[in-house]
Amino acid sequence: MANPETALPPGFRFHPTDEELIEHYLKNQATSLPCPVSIIAEVDIYKFDPWDLPAKAMFGDKEWYFFSPRDRKYPNGARPNRAAASGYWKATGTDKPIVAKRENIGVKKALVFYKGRPPKGIKTDWIMHEYRLVDDHKHPALKRARDSSMRLDDWVLCRIYKKSNNQPGSPSERENEVSVSEESGADFASHSGVRLPKNASLSDLFNDADFSVLTRLLHDNPSDLDQPFDGGGIFSLLNPPPSDFDHNLLLDSHPGFQ
Repeated sequence: MANPETALPPGFRFHPTDEELIEHYLKNQATSLPCPVSIIAEVDIYKFDPWDLPAKAMFGDKEWYFFSPRDRKYPNGARPNRAAASGYWKATGTDKPIVAKRENIGVKKALVFYKGRPPKGIKTDWIMHEYRLVDDHKHPALKRARDSSMRLDDWVLCRIYKKSNNQPGSPSERENEVSVSEESGADFASHSGVRLPKNASLSDLFNDADFSVLTRLLHDNPSDLDQPFDGGGIFSLLNPPPSDFDHNLLLDSHPGFQ
């Protein structure tokens, strides 16, 4: 199918806002007025699987737009029939009102495609954003005609795309997942000369640390292990040490510490 974007000046792309889709495209389509650009195909999307729709679009690379009718699920109800070729569309989240000039002009709904039949459908990565007009902006004659038929809406505007899978451990996720242990050990590693990988944990820090000084102190003063927790023995490293403790011996092996 010919690509209408080839008629646009170089550098221009079709990336409308929600308000533009309602005001300049869906309203015009619903009232049989010409759209600014004939770039959105008329397709009953519920007769096809989403992966078959890109070939029926008038343009698009990663997202595709369609004007589609909606039918009722039940003759006397206002609930739309979401069944498609080999599955169904299921609404997710809450409806978003589209407001222009402080006036509610439409509604945006997000849906996910499931293969199979409810309630045992298999979720896919295909997403649809459905735009519909609020009742105040629907043509009165069209509303009267639909009251006695299975047609719920003559036209809604659908934006369809396939969500890309961000696998755990991707570069963008790894950059944002800086752990507290990594930050707390950064200064120690920089001063002690220990080279740690970016995703090092606190346990890695202790595994690579040089405890030879501590080992030598305990070997020279084995009786200190029997001292109470009052600042003596091994806990002298955590509490204020005795006045005769040789600080320089410990600091020499870890330059930069005070």
